[in-house]
Amino acid sequence: MVIGGINFNKEENMQQQFRRNLMALAVASALGGASGMASAAGFALIEQSGSGMGNAYAGAAATGEDAGTVFFNPAAMSLIDTPQIAAGGHVIGLKAEFSGSGTRPVALGGGAATGGQGGDAGAPAIVPNFYFVMPIGDSMRFGVGVNVPFGLATEYDEDWLGRFQGVKSELMTVNINPSISFKVSEMFSIGAGINYQRIDAELTNAVVLGAGQTGKATLEADDDAWGWNAGVLFQPTASTKVGFSYRSKIEYKLDGTTTVTSDSGAPAAILSTGSATADVTMPDSFSLSLAQALNDRVELLADVTFTRWSEINRINIVNPGNGTLRDSLVLDFDDTYRYSIGVNYKLDDDWKLKAGVAFDETPVKGASSRTVRLPDNDRTWLSLGAQMKVKQNGRLDFGYSHLFVKDADIDFTRSQQAPGQTTPTASAGTATTVTGSYEGSVDIFSVQYTHSF
Repeated sequence: MVIGGINFNKEENMQQQFRRNLMALAVASALGGASGMASAAGFALIEQSGSGMGNAYAGAAATGEDAGTVFFNPAAMSLIDTPQIAAGGHVIGLKAEFSGSGTRPVALGGGAATGGQGGDAGAPAIVPNFYFVMPIGDSMRFGVGVNVPFGLATEYDEDWLGRFQGVKSELMTVNINPSISFKVSEMFSIGAGINYQRIDAELTNAVVLGAGQTGKATLEADDDAWGWNAGVLFQPTASTKVGFSYRSKIEYKLDGTTTVTSDSGAPAAILSTGSATADVTMPDSFSLSLAQALNDRVELLADVTFTRWSEINRINIVNPGNGTLRDSLVLDFDDTYRYSIGVNYKLDDDWKLKAGVAFDETPVKGASSRTVRLPDNDRTWLSLGAQMKVKQNGRLDFGYSHLFVKDADIDFTRSQQAPGQTTPTASAGTATTVTGSYEGSVDIFSVQYTHSF
């Protein structure tokens, strides 16, 4: 079963209308819409500034290189002395190709599943960011960011062998993040922000309708929620910066609609269209970063980020009218670490060259808990970038990363939920298993323009 954004009707109240208008303005400001494919572990998106891409985001919570620090560590806004904007975009190309076999539901005769391998489940996506920072007196800074912190987009051929487990999976968030920082002393700064975040999701898959018949289930849902972030920046010497930042978890209660149709397109009598809700938690994360200048030209960078993915175990999709279970998505994630190191080399007054590597752990525990919706695995980043001065007050950053994704084995069994269930138990005869392996990789191209006033 699965998902997309809920449509507001004409009777929506003024508060809802205001939120929609604010979100539309924010997305337009962030270069006009976004479609997210997870390139960090799980369905997180670390592509939150173009200037950090060339270093694989090593040192991101310590450098305070531009207004993008609103996301990575608001305390580092204290390093920005004039009003500044930074606008960027990232083109993410994902490859995710399955090879293996599957089973049919017993209700359809059992045995080997019919259909192909699904094609390339990945697709190009664009992720934008926009940031603004301005001084307030000598010690305070105000900033705001608009970005896409989580995203997922996989889609298989409609008739592929794993269609009873998933066909289309799309999730997108948009985050508005006003922040403030305060320079306590020459060595120490603090910062914090609030986050208004909106989520839209769409999931589809084939379902058993009974009597040998099949159909398609679509869940479309959305919600908005609030979180916060905070950080500190410590500068023990003129050449050393240490940053620590935290982003809180965000808890959603998605509201939407489940629609089930037969293969002929007519509404199905079983599991018919109706309201649906799902509780979803986006995990919190901690980052510790170091930026160490060796001389006037060379700067070394490092970062370790911990993400509490274990917040996400099972997502139950429920009929809010009677509390019965419409479907259940088992993820059973582990917590993860991401490690990165990088280097900047100042070629001259107009050019800076960048490089970095990173290792990003997957939250997926193994083949038996890896789903077709998120065939994720550990990945290694290799990144290169350059920064070019544009006239007196402008800079252009370019970055490229190739992610080597470890082949991901899958041996996952999923059951369609029976109508009227209140606990996540399988409907007899609907279980399917997908067994095989995914081969994947990711290429990311980033560009950002930064202007100081």
